[in-house]
Formats: sequence, C-alpha cells, structure tokens
Amino acid sequence: MKTLQNFINGKKVSATSDKVQDLINPSTGEVFAKAPVSNASDVDKAMKSAANAFEVWKESTPGERQKAINKIADAIEARSEELIGIESENTGKPIAVTRAEEIGPMLDQIRFFAGAARNLEGKSAAEYFKGHTSFIRREPIGVCAQVTPWNYPMMMAVWKWAPAIAAGNTVVLKPSDTTPVSTLWMAELMQEFLPEGVINVVIGDRDTGRALVEHEIPQMVSITGSVRAGMEVAGSAAKDLKKLHLELGGKAPVVIFDDANLEAACEWIAVAGYFNAGQDCTAATRVIVEASAYDDVVALLSEQAKNVIKVGMPNEDVLVGPVNNANQLARVQGFLDRVPAHARVTAGGTAIKRPGYFWNPTVVADLKQDDEMIQSEIFAPVITVQKFSDEAQAVKYANGVKYGLASSVWTKDHGRAMRMAKAFDFGCVWINTHIPMVAEMPHGGFKHSGTGKDLSSYGFEEYTRIKHVMTNLNA
Repeated sequence: MKTLQNFINGKKVSATSDKVQDLINPSTGEVFAKAPVSNASDVDKAMKSAANAFEVWKESTPGERQKAINKIADAIEARSEELIGIESENTGKPIAVTRAEEIGPMLDQIRFFAGAARNLEGKSAAEYFKGHTSFIRREPIGVCAQVTPWNYPMMMAVWKWAPAIAAGNTVVLKPSDTTPVSTLWMAELMQEFLPEGVINVVIGDRDTGRALVEHEIPQMVSITGSVRAGMEVAGSAAKDLKKLHLELGGKAPVVIFDDANLEAACEWIAVAGYFNAGQDCTAATRVIVEASAYDDVVALLSEQAKNVIKVGMPNEDVLVGPVNNANQLARVQGFLDRVPAHARVTAGGTAIKRPGYFWNPTVVADLKQDDEMIQSEIFAPVITVQKFSDEAQAVKYANGVKYGLASSVWTKDHGRAMRMAKAFDFGCVWINTHIPMVAEMPHGGFKHSGTGKDLSSYGFEEYTRIKHVMTNLNA
C-alpha cells in the first residue's frame, strides 16, 4: 500500500493534516494507495517555496529554461513505461492506448513549450511618439496556482506546468483528489533539472483547492475542471484580482450531412466519442444528423458500440477502460435512468457487472434539443443522436448549449463546411475529423467552456505579462 506525500521545495513532505483519503483503482474498485488531504498550512508552505524560487527562476534566460525543460522531456521519455503503469493503475486507462495516444503528444507538447520560451512575441521597437523609442517586454507573471482534473492527469499537468515554467514562472499544482500519482511522479523527476521550489505539488480535496486559489501569493490561477468549479474559482480569484485561465466543460456537436461518407464518419466518431471512456470535454458524443441520413447513422453508431468498440482491463487490447470513480458511474446511471420516453437506447445503456467502474458503450437516439442528455455533459461512453432538417437548424442545434469548446462538421461540400466553421460558436471546429490536437494550435473555448487557451504560442502567452518601456532619445 503506497502512501503519498506532498512535494514542496524539492522534497517529499508529509502534510500537516492527519486526514487521508483512499485512492481506488477504477479497474478493480480496490484501494491501492493513501493520499493526504492537505490544508491551508500545507498550501502556505508550497506558496512560500514557489515565491522564493521565483526570485531565482525569473532571472534564468529563455535558453536556460529551454535546456532544462528539454531534459525533463528526455527523462520522462526514458521512463515512460513506468509512467504509463502509474497512470493506468490510478485511472484505469488502457496501457496500449495511453502509450500510443498520450505519451507521444505529451512529450511533443513539453518540447514545444521549451522552444516557445525563446520565441517571445511583441511589437517592433519604434518611435511611435516623436523623440521616444517604445518597446515591449514580455515577462513572467509570478507564482501560478494550478488545478488539474481526473480525466487526463498527466497530460493536463503538462498543459499547466510546461508553459508556466517555460515563461519563467513557478508553480503550485493541485491534481484531482482521485488521480494525483502521475503528477507527483513528474514533479519528483523534474527536480533534478530545476531549482528547488519551481514545481510544487499539493495533494488534497476541494478545500485544498480553495485554499490554493484564495492564497495571497499567486498572481495567476489556472484550472481545468467543471463549470461549477470554474465559477467558484472565478469568484474567489476576483476578490484579489488574480489573472484567470479556465478550461471547463464541453458538449461538442458532431454535425453530419447526408453527403458525408457515413461509414467512415461513424467509425471515427465512435473512437472519438468512446476514447478515454468518453471522459473528454471535446468527445464526439453529441451527434446531430441530417434527416435523410439519420437512420443509417443510428444503425452504424449502434453497430460500433455493440460489436466493434472493446471494453476491458488496462492490459487488454481495448479502447475503453472504466469511468474514473464510483460517483461518476452513479452519475452516468442517473442519466440513463432519466432517458425520456420519446428517446431510444439503441446500444448499451447499462453498467458492466464486474469489479470496477465499467460502462457499456451506449447510443441514445431520437433525443430533442431541450433534453437533459443534450444540454448536460455526461462525461461517459454515451453518444446521443438527434435529427436536423437544414443548415439553419443544424447551426441552431449545434450552438444551442451553454458550452463552446469543440465541434465538428462532416460533409463533402467545401462551401458548406466553411459556412459551418464560421457559424459554430466553438473554439475549435474540425472538418471531416474529430479530436486530433497539435501543440502548435490553441485549445480553448467560449461561453461556459471558459476563458484563455492551452497549447500553442497563445497558451504560452497566457503565462506572461506585457510591459511597455519608453525611452527619451534626447535625454
């Protein structure tokens, strides 16, 4: 039985609080570790460590930061099998899928931000006012308080610490209470290449996160999580005017026109909807189909769910593992218990009777725009299907939710695809694909999906502040 500790100022540190919580392997339902529930005193220690380290780290050159971060990437790559095993035990993720779809992109993202440190953007120095030269300084913000979710623990940690540290900031990061292990592992590995206190990890629950956000030291708060959590964080941060970066929920529309290659589209959508057990803010789980293709798409998606998509243990050749925790499994069951009478469950619809938190890949058809399953994020291997009659209705249905993170349109008509890309009120629009991301392009949404961007130079700039410097040429 492993017992975790916080990581503060370059060392493992026991929490001040005696309170602990069980960590449960979602594949078995069994406890595999104990984790501390840190309190405000633990958060204060981490913040002071990060503040002291900032005085040193902010003076490092972009080249020095790039070198250190690239060494971190190399070290993670060299021990990647160890990390995959840790992540799989804590999340139930299939090992082969995690190796293929998370490790490579994660390493690429770390190396991208290492390079971004040396590519600072700003307007050219010039005499915008006669006799005076102006230029821009792009500087680190300071200590960054960061909170990550349980659906992608190691990758979301990278999305937080990599741009923050590359820009010259220091970090206090709180992982989700159910999935802290890989984040702690990374912080310990990173210490070989960073000054003490640049990266700190505090493990705990919502109260720990609240103490993190409310602490006076951090100048920026970044959270990936639920809309509820984002609103609470925004309210707390507003009291001290902290800079906010919020990546919250999603309810991605997948709009299919009848001229699309339906078989190919449904094969891809099934993967993009059931990948990571549907626990993805960008998952292709809200399918909106032109009426003339509707029956075919429902049949094709149902076939994928019943006979193609494999569910199982992490060491098996499967796409789908368990959902993350017992509460999430109960939440999914609640959605299915409340399916309206006019809807049809055409595949799945039940938990799998075995240890752990497994749910059958599910398709629910004939839903209406105002139904709960259309408006609320299910965060599970559940794909919904609804029907539209024309482009205008497709756009209305697609945009008719509170979220605005990601979307896709499937059609052979280029002009139509461009019209949809313009009309969709989402931070990302995929055309004849869904879910691929690259380090060079931004990820972030509108409306209740939050503010700010991850990845890309835009994500890097989130962790900088801009200063105007003007000098009198005649002084």
